[in-house]
Amino acid sequence: MAGSAAVPTASAAAHSRLTDSGTTGSATLDSGTVDSATVEERRLDRAAPQEILRRSGFDTVATEFARALERSGSYARAEHVVARQGARLWRRAVDRAQGRGPASGDLSRDDDRPLYWARLGMTREVRQWTPRFGLTDAQRTRLLDALEQTSRGRQDIHWPCAKGLKRILVTGFDPFTLDQDVRTSNPSGATALALDGTTIRTAHGPARVETAVFPVRWRDFADGTVERTLRRQLPRVDLFTTVSQGRVGRFDVERTNGAWRGGYPDNENVSRTGTVPVTDPASQPQWTTTTLPYARIVAADTGRFPVYDHTSVTEIPAGGTDPVVRPDGPTPGSTARTGGGGDYLSNEIAYRATLLRDRLGLHDSLPGGHVHTPVLEFGTGNTDPATGTVTDPGFVRNRLDIIAQVRSILTVAADAGAPGISGTARTRD
Repeated sequence: MAGSAAVPTASAAAHSRLTDSGTTGSATLDSGTVDSATVEERRLDRAAPQEILRRSGFDTVATEFARALERSGSYARAEHVVARQGARLWRRAVDRAQGRGPASGDLSRDDDRPLYWARLGMTREVRQWTPRFGLTDAQRTRLLDALEQTSRGRQDIHWPCAKGLKRILVTGFDPFTLDQDVRTSNPSGATALALDGTTIRTAHGPARVETAVFPVRWRDFADGTVERTLRRQLPRVDLFTTVSQGRVGRFDVERTNGAWRGGYPDNENVSRTGTVPVTDPASQPQWTTTTLPYARIVAADTGRFPVYDHTSVTEIPAGGTDPVVRPDGPTPGSTARTGGGGDYLSNEIAYRATLLRDRLGLHDSLPGGHVHTPVLEFGTGNTDPATGTVTDPGFVRNRLDIIAQVRSILTVAADAGAPGISGTARTRD
């Protein structure tokens, strides 16, 4: 699971000894002053991110955004600029991934990394901006939040009012483990860009796919970003899948999700260990389960990577004190330590999404859960971060094959006739 959103328990335990940094409140402020660059933003000046931006044509995004901010003249106008430019960045990344418009550079169109690094260039501009009309910390935070919302596709989820059109919601993640290899790409984020707004042909008719991308940051999840994004959408969709990068050489449909954070550092090098923080913790279950048609997905020929129904978890049994690995899932009354997808943010997004599904009363009618993709690996001879290039033919092929296989998995899930797929969605716009 190296380099994956499902981080090995041993690694998580080792990293959980790190001292926490940052704050849990604002979804945009780093420790220190409001205009200081974050840990993520400070990686921008490394050679690989700059090359990725240059070779994708996204190297002017932050500069053009800064100029627009300077021309805004008022806070109200600045809010408009931020929302518009954030939405434009998301749409530009989606269009590039789907072959619309000029390629603008020689980097493969399927690459998710230009969006990630360009967004950080924009957030750094907001964080360091000192307009003549003045800016309070609260106003800066609102601008940063608006940029996060619009540039991640969360405000771009629109379902056409077409009879018989099914609705599939997919989420992905930013690149992560960037201090191990700053060249890292995340195939789940690339999949989100490739599938956003596309139509899949299923046995039950056409299905529209809408997507969003989430940060790899503990505090955003504690602040409820998953629930704010999905609460309005889940009653409107026929199928949902959270997606992240998992194990080497395989897909996993995660059967069970656990209510535990294992402490592996996020993209801000912040560690969090403890029960997943949610609203109404008194009614919080230790485990949630997938309602995806996992047996059908595993049995289907969806692509070159094998797909597994992954059932193993780690629990503290009822009345016990020590963690125990359970290959076939949790036992009654146990306490979660790792879900099928580990104890990192991939497990957490799966837990939060399926818990929200259940709290909305949709467990028996809405297929949804988590899919882990294979680790996106560089090609032979290009695995050393110190000497390797930012891309290679094998790297591109692996990413394209993963994207295609996720699309096939979604088609199988929709074809399976699971609850909610063969009929009309519960709520329409």
